[in-house]
Amino acid sequence: MLYEDAFLQRLETGLRSALPNWRLPSSAPLSLLTISENATYVAEDEANGRRVILRVHRPDYHTRDEIVSELNWISALREDGVVETPRPIPAKDGELLCAFDDSGHRRYVVAFEHMSGKEPDTSDDLVKWYGVLGAINARLHTHSRGWAKPTGFARKNWNFDTIIGSRAHWGDWRDGLGLDAGGRAILERAAALLERQTAAYGSSDDKYGLVHCDMRPANLLVDGDRLGVIDFDDCGTSWFAYDFAASVSFLESEPFIPELMSAWVDGYRDYVPLSREDEATLPMFLMLRRLQLTAWIASHSETPTAQSMGVPYTEGSVALAESYLTKNG
Repeated sequence: MLYEDAFLQRLETGLRSALPNWRLPSSAPLSLLTISENATYVAEDEANGRRVILRVHRPDYHTRDEIVSELNWISALREDGVVETPRPIPAKDGELLCAFDDSGHRRYVVAFEHMSGKEPDTSDDLVKWYGVLGAINARLHTHSRGWAKPTGFARKNWNFDTIIGSRAHWGDWRDGLGLDAGGRAILERAAALLERQTAAYGSSDDKYGLVHCDMRPANLLVDGDRLGVIDFDDCGTSWFAYDFAASVSFLESEPFIPELMSAWVDGYRDYVPLSREDEATLPMFLMLRRLQLTAWIASHSETPTAQSMGVPYTEGSVALAESYLTKNG
């Protein structure tokens, strides 16, 4: 229960002390936008109407080098016209990363320009937007394969072990909320199958590299015909095809998933080839992601997203795993 009221109050106090780094008065109107892995705020510059998005990083998650590396990749993607995403705002000293003291702990803060738009939802033409997203992913993956990473570049590796295995970054899916012995047995079988399948698929350079890893609807902004992408906080090295699984996070059981998958594949192939082997892995990675998020909900139970999902999400994971095992067992 990290993000309790007392902790959030300390974060706001510390963040106000850091606002002058971006030429904002410490008294600027400041409101909490979202709590997920990090706490994200919006500050209003009353002098000129400017809105600044400020991300206060979760303790003990990313290192300083990892955060700077994320910002370096965002800057490269913007410079090369790969994706429309908000510009990181440098502080007065030119640095992209600032910090404030929280009872002897350094809390890192990053500022971004505000991007207009709204999250696409089921009332929108999601099939259309997932076609656009497929093309965005194709451009991003092409850039990833060819980009010369700067010295000291460091991001997390999202492989089987760190997604749902022995070194899982987001906790153990066995702690899933409401998971009983029967459900655990089903998920154990699914996890064992996924371990074999991902090992057989492999992680050669044509399949595995730097990816966004969280292009779900909450991190997309629609404005007219533009689809913007935000929040590269989970970017790291993983399977390129895993980007699709991440894009349907918390939607995995919806009946329209096959349509979104088909649109994503078509959009991807409009830009670069996608092999039949790679396409065939998408359901596998969707199941892998579902187990990862089952763990995330348990380990981040204080967040609004986890609270909105709760025990029913774990139950849905068991049902999805049963179906997956029937088709692939």
